[in-house]
Amino acid sequence: MAGVTLDDRGRLTLPKSIRERYGDEYHIVQLDSGIKLIPVAEDPLAALREEFADVEKSAHELRAEAREAAIDEAGN
Repeated sequence: MAGVTLDDRGRLTLPKSIRERYGDEYHIVQLDSGIKLIPVAEDPLAALREEFADVEKSAHELRAEAREAAIDEAGN
């Protein structure tokens, strides 16, 4: 884990090794315990395809399952 410090203008400089591995663009997510930087893929659609390549269900099937789970949870 690399330590970094904000400069006097509030800017954060990431180490070169981090930028080379994850790129130059990030989303900042606020958590209860702090913040998290999420790298933004150069091609977000390709990243989604890669992430879900092993999913065998259709989007319709996934939505139906999510809907059923939400209804079950709401009933409890």
